[in-house]
Amino acid sequence: NREYPEIDTAIKKTYIDNSTAQKTKVYDMYARFFRWASSRLSENGILTFVTNSSFLEARTFDGFRKVVAEEFSHIYVVDLGGDVRKNPKLSGTKNNVFGIQTGVAISFMVKRQDATSCKISYVRRPEMEIADDKLAFLRTSKFKEIDFDKIMPDKNHNWLNIADNDFDDLLPLANKETKLAKSQKEEQAVFKLFINGVVTARDEWVYDFNKKSLSEKIKFFSKVYNSELDKLELKYDDIAQLISYEIKWSEGLKSNLMAGKTETYSQDKIIKAFYKPYNTKYYYLEPLFSDRLTESHFSFFPRRKSQTNQVILFNIGSSKFKCVATGKLYEFGSMLEGGGQTVGVASNRYDKQGNRTENITNWGLNQFSTHYQDNTITKEDIFHYTYAVLHNPAYREKYALNLKREFPRLPFYDDFHQWVTWGKQLMELHINYETVKKYPLKRIEKKLPANAENKPKLKADKDAGKIYIDAITTLQGVPSEAWAYKLGNRSALEWILDQYKEKKPRDPTIAEKFNNYRFADYKEQVIELLQRVCTVSVETMGIVGEMS
Repeated sequence: NREYPEIDTAIKKTYIDNSTAQKTKVYDMYARFFRWASSRLSENGILTFVTNSSFLEARTFDGFRKVVAEEFSHIYVVDLGGDVRKNPKLSGTKNNVFGIQTGVAISFMVKRQDATSCKISYVRRPEMEIADDKLAFLRTSKFKEIDFDKIMPDKNHNWLNIADNDFDDLLPLANKETKLAKSQKEEQAVFKLFINGVVTARDEWVYDFNKKSLSEKIKFFSKVYNSELDKLELKYDDIAQLISYEIKWSEGLKSNLMAGKTETYSQDKIIKAFYKPYNTKYYYLEPLFSDRLTESHFSFFPRRKSQTNQVILFNIGSSKFKCVATGKLYEFGSMLEGGGQTVGVASNRYDKQGNRTENITNWGLNQFSTHYQDNTITKEDIFHYTYAVLHNPAYREKYALNLKREFPRLPFYDDFHQWVTWGKQLMELHINYETVKKYPLKRIEKKLPANAENKPKLKADKDAGKIYIDAITTLQGVPSEAWAYKLGNRSALEWILDQYKEKKPRDPTIAEKFNNYRFADYKEQVIELLQRVCTVSVETMGIVGEMS
């Protein structure tokens, strides 16, 4: 984690300046080595690395792909696969050459002085191939005999899974140019602002199901952090020699410490936040203790509790497109499953004085009013139309490749106001899921043998329509439509089951001092939540079914 200012400057001027992603995080070590080595090569040379394979498809590496295609004359990639996060059917120990969760690739980048363009050659090992067979392939194959495919990048510098459709002709939902535009004339997207979720770097510390438990953790965290401020006058060679590792540090928190920032605990900073689909947690709303909690987040959710908002959340860079609505501040990983980032577009935005402005641009309103020849269309209508379109199965199927790596775009569908109605119905269901009518699931109780422990199960049996709560309680009668409402690879019900499982905390201090979560304390609450989200799921699939 040393600083490399010259290399990072070179990365910014090349990979990042050429990227279309909102936050291009290519300062990790393997990106630094690519940049360092690329700059060191003479006019003729070969650069070879074994690395994480995310540079092949990730949107955050679109600038990287553009730049290496300009700097090199021939690029060969041997993709060894093994990305468990993208394909849960894989096993890191069985299918990955290093026994890790992340895919692996070998790249050969050739620079020739007399070349006028770049040729990109690619080969991928079979998805389910085991690690031993991959290693045997590497050991026995001659490079010149490998049957590479030729890649022709598209205009967005995608190398793989290139889509052939009219996606680029649709209305931009949001983009960096509109977000940064200084005047309305420069705005050419439907939404003005879009914001990533909050990045805490210490979720286990600043989130909790229990308000009292969160309060105790934050008080402890604040006490340790503030005590470190007293040491600042001591001489030291490295901040690592200074700080206490009882709490979770990050570069952001270290910078706050060096800046002399203090924290005074306040109960008023504890709010309810959107943590995962159909799952809220208490969150300590303090920028000091979250690495990326900025004024941008407060423009969607002001500190004044009386000012509310509605946000459409979707993911970029994940294995499957997901979308849901919330009325709460949301976490960066809210929609993650297979990588990516969670992005939100809100109905409104607020300035620092609390003044409200609609977040849909006049440009966007004009596009809809002109196309439909209807001056009665409102920005609220467009907000609900957007939410309906993003749930349309035909839309998701047609643009599946685009939605994996780009911001959504909006088509003009016939019967605009019908789509508005569907979007409004879906939004009311998804935001108010905690108060909808409970689905009449049948609760079955059985007795345990003497001295047996009632262990939590939280497992779904889709074929039987059952949810096993624990050793004594089962819910029956879950309709097939409820499982069909999915956010990624999981149904909404399965997201709930996963979040309430008992798991050992990763943070050693949390594990030692604050590991007090027990499912039994939340059992009745979870059963009620499952009943309500079952209703949400069934009604959602009913609305979505009307779209086709």
